[in-house]
Amino acid sequence: MLCLLTIETSTSVCSLTLSVDGKSVFDRMELTGASHAALLGVFASEAVAYARNKHLKLDAVAVSAGPGSYTGLRIGVSEAKGLCYGLAIPLIAIPTLKIMASQVLRPSPFALRPNYFCPMIDARRMEVYAAIYDANLNEIRPVQADIMDENSYKEYLEKHTVAFFGNGSDKCRPVIQSPNAVFIPDIYPTAQSMISLAEEAFAKQDFVDTAYFEPFYLKEFQATVAKNKVIKQQ
Repeated sequence: MLCLLTIETSTSVCSLTLSVDGKSVFDRMELTGASHAALLGVFASEAVAYARNKHLKLDAVAVSAGPGSYTGLRIGVSEAKGLCYGLAIPLIAIPTLKIMASQVLRPSPFALRPNYFCPMIDARRMEVYAAIYDANLNEIRPVQADIMDENSYKEYLEKHTVAFFGNGSDKCRPVIQSPNAVFIPDIYPTAQSMISLAEEAFAKQDFVDTAYFEPFYLKEFQATVAKNKVIKQQ
Protein backbone atom coordinates (compact mmCIF):
# COMPACT_ATOMS: atom_id res chain seq x y z
CA MET A 1 0.00 0.00 0.00
CA LEU A 2 1.54 3.28 -1.18
CA CYS A 3 0.50 6.41 0.74
CA LEU A 4 1.63 9.76 -0.66
CA LEU A 5 1.06 13.39 0.23
CA THR A 6 1.13 15.80 -2.73
CA ILE A 7 1.42 19.60 -2.44
CA GLU A 8 0.83 22.20 -5.17
CA THR A 9 1.28 25.95 -4.53
CA SER A 10 2.94 27.27 -7.71
CA THR A 11 0.00 29.46 -8.80
CA SER A 12 -2.93 31.18 -7.08
CA VAL A 13 -4.35 27.72 -6.27
CA CYS A 14 -3.27 26.15 -2.98
CA SER A 15 -3.92 22.41 -2.81
CA LEU A 16 -2.92 19.29 -0.90
CA THR A 17 -3.96 15.66 -1.39
CA LEU A 18 -3.41 12.43 0.51
CA SER A 19 -3.59 9.36 -1.72
CA VAL A 20 -3.52 5.61 -1.18
CA ASP A 21 -2.60 3.39 -4.14
CA GLY A 22 -3.45 6.11 -6.63
CA LYS A 23 -6.76 7.20 -5.13
CA SER A 24 -7.33 10.46 -3.27
CA VAL A 25 -8.61 9.86 0.26
CA PHE A 26 -8.18 13.39 1.61
CA ASP A 27 -8.19 16.56 -0.49
CA ARG A 28 -8.03 20.27 0.30
CA MET A 29 -7.98 23.11 -2.24
CA GLU A 30 -8.39 26.88 -2.16
CA LEU A 31 -8.74 28.83 -5.43
CA THR A 32 -8.93 32.40 -4.21
CA GLY A 33 -5.25 33.40 -4.22
CA ALA A 34 -2.73 34.83 -1.80
CA SER A 35 -3.49 32.75 1.29
CA HIS A 36 -1.01 29.90 0.85
CA ALA A 37 0.99 30.72 3.96
CA ALA A 38 -2.09 30.66 6.16
CA LEU A 39 -3.78 27.64 4.60
CA LEU A 40 -1.12 25.11 3.70
CA GLY A 41 -0.01 24.37 7.26
CA VAL A 42 -3.63 23.80 8.26
CA PHE A 43 -4.20 21.49 5.28
CA ALA A 44 -1.05 19.51 6.15
CA SER A 45 -1.98 19.16 9.82
CA GLU A 46 -5.44 17.90 8.87
CA ALA A 47 -3.97 15.41 6.39
CA VAL A 48 -1.46 14.02 8.88
CA ALA A 49 -4.20 13.70 11.52
CA TYR A 50 -6.42 11.91 9.01
CA ALA A 51 -3.61 9.49 8.14
CA ARG A 52 -2.99 8.70 11.80
CA ASN A 53 -6.68 8.14 12.48
CA LYS A 54 -6.86 5.73 9.55
CA HIS A 55 -3.59 4.03 10.55
CA LEU A 56 -1.93 5.08 7.30
CA LYS A 57 1.84 5.46 7.11
CA LEU A 58 3.06 8.15 4.74
CA ASP A 59 5.71 6.87 2.33
CA ALA A 60 6.76 10.19 0.73
CA VAL A 61 5.81 13.80 0.08
CA ALA A 62 5.67 15.16 -3.47
CA VAL A 63 5.80 18.88 -4.19
CA SER A 64 5.33 20.95 -7.33
CA ALA A 65 8.85 22.11 -8.25
CA GLY A 66 8.11 25.14 -10.44
CA PRO A 67 8.28 27.36 -12.31
CA GLY A 68 5.59 29.60 -10.92
CA SER A 69 5.01 32.07 -8.12
CA TYR A 70 8.22 32.68 -6.16
CA THR A 71 6.38 33.00 -2.85
CA GLY A 72 4.00 30.13 -3.53
CA LEU A 73 6.82 27.76 -4.46
CA ARG A 74 8.81 28.62 -1.35
CA ILE A 75 5.79 28.02 0.88
CA GLY A 76 5.05 24.65 -0.70
CA VAL A 77 8.64 23.42 -0.64
CA SER A 78 9.19 24.59 2.94
CA GLU A 79 6.09 22.71 4.11
CA ALA A 80 7.10 19.59 2.17
CA LYS A 81 10.61 19.64 3.64
CA GLY A 82 9.29 20.06 7.16
CA LEU A 83 7.01 17.05 6.74
CA CYS A 84 9.80 14.94 5.28
CA TYR A 85 12.16 15.79 8.13
CA GLY A 86 9.52 15.26 10.80
CA LEU A 87 8.31 11.93 9.41
CA ALA A 88 11.69 10.71 8.10
CA ILE A 89 10.35 10.10 4.59
CA PRO A 90 11.72 11.05 1.13
CA LEU A 91 10.89 14.12 -0.96
CA ILE A 92 9.72 13.99 -4.58
CA ALA A 93 9.80 17.06 -6.85
CA ILE A 94 7.62 17.23 -9.97
CA PRO A 95 7.88 19.98 -12.64
CA THR A 96 4.80 22.18 -12.54
CA LEU A 97 4.32 22.32 -16.31
CA LYS A 98 4.47 18.53 -16.51
CA ILE A 99 1.69 18.35 -13.92
CA MET A 100 -0.47 20.58 -16.12
CA ALA A 101 0.30 18.59 -19.27
CA SER A 102 -0.62 15.33 -17.56
CA GLN A 103 -4.08 16.75 -16.80
CA VAL A 104 -4.76 17.54 -20.44
CA LEU A 105 -3.45 14.17 -21.60
CA ARG A 106 -6.33 12.44 -19.84
CA PRO A 107 -9.24 11.47 -22.14
CA SER A 108 -9.85 14.61 -24.18
CA PRO A 109 -13.26 16.13 -25.02
CA PHE A 110 -11.79 17.55 -28.24
CA ALA A 111 -12.54 15.82 -31.55
CA LEU A 112 -9.16 16.96 -32.86
CA ARG A 113 -6.38 15.37 -30.83
CA PRO A 114 -3.40 17.78 -30.57
CA ASN A 115 0.08 16.62 -31.53
CA TYR A 116 1.80 18.79 -28.95
CA PHE A 117 0.81 20.22 -25.58
CA CYS A 118 2.04 23.58 -24.30
CA PRO A 119 1.28 24.39 -20.64
CA MET A 120 1.73 28.08 -19.81
CA ILE A 121 2.13 29.93 -16.52
CA ASP A 122 1.62 33.69 -16.51
CA ALA A 123 4.90 35.53 -15.91
CA ARG A 124 3.33 39.01 -16.22
CA ARG A 125 3.17 41.41 -19.16
CA MET A 126 3.44 39.36 -22.36
CA GLU A 127 5.76 36.75 -20.88
CA VAL A 128 4.92 33.16 -19.99
CA TYR A 129 6.77 30.16 -18.59
CA ALA A 130 6.13 27.36 -21.07
CA ALA A 131 7.30 23.94 -22.24
CA ILE A 132 6.12 21.61 -24.99
CA TYR A 133 5.24 17.93 -24.53
CA ASP A 134 4.09 15.23 -26.92
CA ALA A 135 1.15 12.88 -26.38
CA ASN A 136 3.35 10.53 -24.33
CA LEU A 137 4.42 13.31 -21.97
CA ASN A 138 7.90 13.41 -23.47
CA GLU A 139 9.46 16.85 -23.28
CA ILE A 140 9.84 18.20 -26.85
CA ARG A 141 11.06 21.61 -25.75
CA PRO A 142 12.26 22.38 -22.23
CA VAL A 143 10.76 25.12 -20.10
CA GLN A 144 11.62 28.67 -21.09
CA ALA A 145 10.47 32.19 -20.35
CA ASP A 146 8.80 33.20 -23.64
CA ILE A 147 7.85 36.73 -24.67
CA MET A 148 4.78 36.34 -26.83
CA ASP A 149 4.45 37.76 -30.36
CA GLU A 150 2.93 36.67 -33.66
CA ASN A 151 5.86 34.33 -34.36
CA SER A 152 5.71 32.44 -31.06
CA TYR A 153 5.77 28.64 -31.56
CA LYS A 154 5.61 29.12 -35.33
CA GLU A 155 7.97 26.19 -35.97
CA TYR A 156 5.57 23.84 -34.14
CA LEU A 157 2.31 25.29 -35.47
CA GLU A 158 3.29 25.12 -39.14
CA LYS A 159 2.97 21.32 -39.24
CA HIS A 160 1.31 20.29 -35.98
CA THR A 161 -1.75 20.96 -33.85
CA VAL A 162 -0.68 22.48 -30.53
CA ALA A 163 -2.87 22.75 -27.42
CA PHE A 164 -2.22 25.79 -25.22
CA PHE A 165 -3.52 25.93 -21.66
CA GLY A 166 -2.82 27.33 -18.21
CA ASN A 167 -3.22 30.80 -16.73
CA GLY A 168 -0.72 32.21 -19.24
CA SER A 169 -2.65 31.07 -22.31
CA ASP A 170 -5.46 33.65 -22.15
CA LYS A 171 -3.21 36.53 -23.11
CA CYS A 172 -1.69 34.43 -25.90
CA ARG A 173 -4.97 33.73 -27.69
CA PRO A 174 -5.13 37.13 -29.51
CA VAL A 175 -1.46 36.81 -30.51
CA ILE A 176 -1.32 33.19 -31.74
CA GLN A 177 -3.60 33.20 -34.80
CA SER A 178 -2.65 29.84 -36.33
CA PRO A 179 -5.55 27.51 -37.24
CA ASN A 180 -3.47 24.73 -35.66
CA ALA A 181 -3.66 26.36 -32.23
CA VAL A 182 -6.16 24.90 -29.75
CA PHE A 183 -6.86 26.71 -26.47
CA ILE A 184 -8.11 24.68 -23.51
CA PRO A 185 -9.65 26.71 -20.65
CA ASP A 186 -9.60 26.20 -16.89
CA ILE A 187 -6.43 24.14 -16.57
CA TYR A 188 -4.33 24.80 -13.47
CA PRO A 189 -1.98 22.55 -11.49
CA THR A 190 -3.47 20.75 -8.48
CA ALA A 191 -2.16 18.33 -5.88
CA GLN A 192 -4.67 15.71 -6.98
CA SER A 193 -3.36 15.77 -10.55
CA MET A 194 0.15 15.02 -9.20
CA ILE A 195 -0.74 11.57 -7.85
CA SER A 196 0.17 9.40 -10.85
CA LEU A 197 3.39 11.32 -11.50
CA ALA A 198 4.36 11.04 -7.83
CA GLU A 199 3.70 7.30 -7.88
CA GLU A 200 5.89 6.89 -10.98
CA ALA A 201 8.70 8.83 -9.30
CA PHE A 202 8.38 6.76 -6.12
CA ALA A 203 8.55 3.50 -8.10
CA LYS A 204 11.81 4.71 -9.67
CA GLN A 205 13.08 5.94 -6.29
CA ASP A 206 13.43 9.34 -7.96
CA PHE A 207 13.88 11.44 -4.83
CA VAL A 208 15.57 14.80 -4.29
CA ASP A 209 17.87 15.82 -1.46
CA THR A 210 15.56 17.20 1.21
CA ALA A 211 18.23 19.49 2.65
CA TYR A 212 19.46 21.05 -0.59
CA PHE A 213 16.48 20.99 -2.94
CA GLU A 214 15.33 24.40 -4.18
CA PRO A 215 12.32 25.20 -6.38
CA PHE A 216 12.90 25.91 -10.07
CA TYR A 217 12.13 29.62 -10.24
CA LEU A 218 13.43 30.05 -13.82
CA LYS A 219 14.01 33.75 -13.10
CA GLU A 220 15.41 35.43 -10.04
CA PHE A 221 12.92 37.10 -7.70
CA GLN A 222 12.86 40.89 -7.99
CA ALA A 223 11.28 42.95 -5.23
CA THR A 224 9.34 45.99 -6.39
CA VAL A 225 7.97 49.08 -4.69
CA ALA A 226 4.34 49.97 -5.34
CA LYS A 227 3.92 53.13 -7.42
CA ASN A 228 1.64 54.70 -4.83
CA LYS A 229 4.25 54.41 -2.10
CA VAL A 230 6.28 57.49 -1.34
CA ILE A 231 9.69 56.92 0.20
CA LYS A 232 10.48 59.71 2.63
CA GLN A 233 14.07 60.71 3.01
CA GLN A 234 15.32 61.79 6.38
